[in-house]
Amino acid sequence: MPDFARHVLDALPSTVYTTDLEGRITSANRSWSRFAVENGAPALANEASVRGTSLLDAFNDPGYRTQVMQALDLLRSGAVPKVTWEFPCSSPTEERVFLMHITPLREGGLPITGFVFSTVDITPSHRSREALMDTSLALARPIDIDRVFVEVGHQLRRAVPALEFSVWITESDGVNTRQVYALAEDGDISGTEARFATVVSEAIARRDVAVSMTAGGQCLAAPMEAGGQSLGAMALYSESLGTRQEVEEAVRVLATIAAQAGAAIDRSRLVHRVGQKRRLEAIGEVATGVAHELRNPLFGISSAAQLLRFRAREDVVVEKNVGRILREVDRLSRMVTSLLEFGRPKPTILAPFDPDVAWDEVLDGQRGLLESRSLFVRRGRPPHPVVIHADAEKIAQVFLNLLVNAADHAPVASDLTLESTLLPSGAWRMHLTNPGPAVPPDVLERVFEMFYSTKSGGTGIGLALCQRIVEEHGGHIAMRSSAEAGTSVSIELPASPPTPAQQA
Repeated sequence: MPDFARHVLDALPSTVYTTDLEGRITSANRSWSRFAVENGAPALANEASVRGTSLLDAFNDPGYRTQVMQALDLLRSGAVPKVTWEFPCSSPTEERVFLMHITPLREGGLPITGFVFSTVDITPSHRSREALMDTSLALARPIDIDRVFVEVGHQLRRAVPALEFSVWITESDGVNTRQVYALAEDGDISGTEARFATVVSEAIARRDVAVSMTAGGQCLAAPMEAGGQSLGAMALYSESLGTRQEVEEAVRVLATIAAQAGAAIDRSRLVHRVGQKRRLEAIGEVATGVAHELRNPLFGISSAAQLLRFRAREDVVVEKNVGRILREVDRLSRMVTSLLEFGRPKPTILAPFDPDVAWDEVLDGQRGLLESRSLFVRRGRPPHPVVIHADAEKIAQVFLNLLVNAADHAPVASDLTLESTLLPSGAWRMHLTNPGPAVPPDVLERVFEMFYSTKSGGTGIGLALCQRIVEEHGGHIAMRSSAEAGTSVSIELPASPPTPAQQA
């Protein structure tokens, strides 16, 4: 063999060896030696020791020997130009997978004089492929979002030698993100948020995988999307991606799993919305029945109390207790009205309208409420009129409810902040903030639950009704609260009429 050709073969990371027509080894490159040593066969590490030996006799597995013999027969007959397959190979330390490639050996146009065997270690690609397939199977059915994070973290770390893994979710405002799940090889996840914040923001902004090289390794982040909307991103940190090919493989795997995770998260949220809608429909049916049963007795109690007050006007004690009865009857009557409104909502009639104009009308109508508590509303709005498709009456009802809640919780003589913006997608978004005390976390996660209220005399129906109306429009409502920033309610409404999936 010419020196140059020999140097080239010895430089290859894959093993290359040739045989004669009977399968006896005639030459082997240097990688053959490393392969033999790594797989526990040091006696075969020297080319001289294997030259002339039968390759078929070296196979202990009869099935594998038969497979090689059939491949050689096909090549001798000219039926195929090459034969390729994958095979596992166990070493004392790990299980690896190799790609076997056999081609006929010819010199010029002469008949076949032998065969060229080459093997390439494809273990990383094989692991990646298995991880992607397992992830697809695991996420194919609707599962809880938290389970999605656990599954993708497990499969990704199978495919990529990552020391840390993190999942970030886009907040309801569509801009900010927060870390919701993290894994670290040493169990310490305290530094993951700071490590990934920048690369995650870059991946979401670019809508593509972002790679950040550090002194010790690489940070990779891939966006998670569904329906053209950002759901967040997932990121990993590795110190073992030494070559460009390894980085590219990690990028491919991360991007694929992130896309699968995005679809799974969107599907999980849809299932949750459908379940919530059915639950609210059931509550609505019960609420309507209860409201009808209460309406007539309440009317009778109110009439009797009014008559008693008229006949016992001189008795202070009776007057006081009758007043208490009437106040409670009035509170229950308001609840009955709310129950009927929740249980039998009016049809949603969509038409183009400007939500900021609806806010103008609500603020003007509630001027007395604001002045009674010396509240001032600081307003920010888009420079040009906004047009979305919505039911103006129902949206105004939501705005009124939010304003009353904000006024009730704001300190006297304080400022409310109302900011609205037009998003690039054409959607409209608003934030109403009051500087009152922070809402405790356990209360914050339940504020939109039916019949849950911390306000004295509250029915616990108002915010649940607001959520249903907003979601009927394909929008989203959320509440955030902190001691520093106060309590803020945000609503996002799409520009176009909602799809059936959004309404679900």
